[in-house]
Amino acid sequence: MEFEQVIEGRRSVRHFQSERSVSEEDIRALLRIASKAPSAGNIQPWRFVVTRSREARERLAGSLHQPWAAAAPVAIVVCADPRPCSARYGARGEHLYAIQDTAVAAEHILLAAVDRGLASCWIGAFDERAVADAVGVRAPITPVAVLPIGYSAESGGRPDRRPLEEVTTWI
Repeated sequence: MEFEQVIEGRRSVRHFQSERSVSEEDIRALLRIASKAPSAGNIQPWRFVVTRSREARERLAGSLHQPWAAAAPVAIVVCADPRPCSARYGARGEHLYAIQDTAVAAEHILLAAVDRGLASCWIGAFDERAVADAVGVRAPITPVAVLPIGYSAESGGRPDRRPLEEVTTWI
């Protein structure tokens, strides 16, 4: 798939073909691609928790208050470990770079999923401690995004985007 096709094909999917599993090979490919994301000082502060069992996915979806997420055959919780960024860059590293770097890794997963014929949705509205408890992550490692992944059971296009003129300033 060409890069622009991947970008155009990415959309937030909340209905999955629950009978179709995602192979370990595909999951590992998504994680490999995520690990190629740029990061400040090449620190790579991301950590990934892969939930595959029905029990783990239901526990995670319950912590999100988003029951639809359990229907995806896999969910990746993308977390940030701020310690190495803090050690190198101080407060800015801890509070900004660790989150930015981890967000880029999450976006790499979303795009790689499209390239492999999979679908996902970025979930970012959640209680960090509830999600961390659901997947066994301990502070200071912090969940940044939850990405349910599977085969789409939806049809249709993606929502319109704001015009470039509205979001761009040329100086």
